[in-house]
Amino acid sequence: DEYQVVSTSASGAGLPPPRAAPRGKRQRFVDKNGRCNVQHGNLGGETSRYLSDLFTTLVDLKWRWNLFIFILTYTVAWLFMASMWWVIAYMRGDLNKAHDDSYTPCVANVYNFPSAFLFFIETEATIGYGYRYITDKCPEGIILFLFQSILGSIVDAFLIGCMFIKMSQPKKRAETLMFSEHAAISMRDGKLTLMFRVGNLRNSHMVSAQIRCKLLKSRQTPEGEFLPLDQLELDVGFSTGADQLFLVSPLTICHVIDAKSPFYDLSQRSMQTEQFEIVVILEGIVETTGMTCQARTSYTEDEVLWGHRFFPVISLEEGFFKVDYSQFHATFEVPTPPYSVKEQEEMLLMSSPLIAPAVSDSKERNSSVECLDGLDDVGTKLPSKLQKITGREDFPKKLLRMSSTTSEKAYSMGDLPMKLQRISSVPGNSEEKLVSKTPKMLSDPMSQSVAELPPKLQKLSGGGRLEGHLPPKLRKMNSDRFT
Repeated sequence: DEYQVVSTSASGAGLPPPRAAPRGKRQRFVDKNGRCNVQHGNLGGETSRYLSDLFTTLVDLKWRWNLFIFILTYTVAWLFMASMWWVIAYMRGDLNKAHDDSYTPCVANVYNFPSAFLFFIETEATIGYGYRYITDKCPEGIILFLFQSILGSIVDAFLIGCMFIKMSQPKKRAETLMFSEHAAISMRDGKLTLMFRVGNLRNSHMVSAQIRCKLLKSRQTPEGEFLPLDQLELDVGFSTGADQLFLVSPLTICHVIDAKSPFYDLSQRSMQTEQFEIVVILEGIVETTGMTCQARTSYTEDEVLWGHRFFPVISLEEGFFKVDYSQFHATFEVPTPPYSVKEQEEMLLMSSPLIAPAVSDSKERNSSVECLDGLDDVGTKLPSKLQKITGREDFPKKLLRMSSTTSEKAYSMGDLPMKLQRISSVPGNSEEKLVSKTPKMLSDPMSQSVAELPPKLQKLSGGGRLEGHLPPKLRKMNSDRFT
């Protein structure tokens, strides 16, 4: 649906095949200026909710409607109150006796509607020219005057407060918060990273500035439910606190693509068919007014550049740091593998040399077990006399098991890291004790064999050493041989 085929004429037989061209501008959920392309329709009876929150409704209106409501409200209120004063003067007959000096009217010098309107304006605006004034002979005029004062205060508070909030809204503060036109994907610190840039054009700071990212992508659940705008969170440093910004100079916001990232399967080739939108939300408190400001933008898949990096914009001058905003949106290409993180991990796993030793280890252990089983069968097949000579019938089996365990232990010691091998080689370990015991085990049979010799031979041996009874020539030959 995103592309249309550009057809060629029949005469262009030698031309290259037709290519896919973009059909047009892609529909965005959030514009680059932060406006959300959402319209609410078919509300039915829910429109009454807007009237229940009339103040917020007026604040959310556009400026032309605010000014129209402001002027219309004051005009209607003034005409209504002026008409009330004129009605009182008409019912009392003050209009006909206005020039009679002996008559005391409700309001002096009010003899038509324009004069009643001017009296209301002077009273409401507290101008007080002194020419028109209310007298004490008119109780209905006093009651109307009180009603006028209360109604005027309510109208002033509502409309002036609405205009003040409208003027002090921090929406215009978001105009001086910049986002880069494109996002980039390249290697940083040995990891594939999605990056974009934010900046603050004003010298006033954004207090407690925080940034968040949402990935909008359509998907279908295993149950068959279609989600047109599924929102996924992109981690831009929430676990490390990197999402809390000190936005004095332009910053590059990074999202590391790993196994937990929604872009784990994203590669340079798959970006040509993927459809997604990255919504960036920057929030903070305006330092001058103390109101919360929010700036938004978005990046579609065609605005994410694979294998690019942002140009540096900060340089050190004499006594200060200079920011060059002419390079704020500029990027340049860098060597970046076109594979996804998942594909890179699979290739690294296949080329790892640790797989072969594990397989050979299992094969060697299986063969040793088979050899032990075969030797056990041979031991059981020996004659009973030979089994009695050995002293214990299960001697060969245990001896072989001891040898197999020691060999497996030595093999496992070789697989241990160097630190553990050094720890295992500390004096006093069981292996050295076994080695120290082996000479004793070898010397004991020798002493037993000498003890079993006849007395004459024992005397000649001299406690197992026959060299002292050898002739001088043989002793000299032995000494020359061993030296």
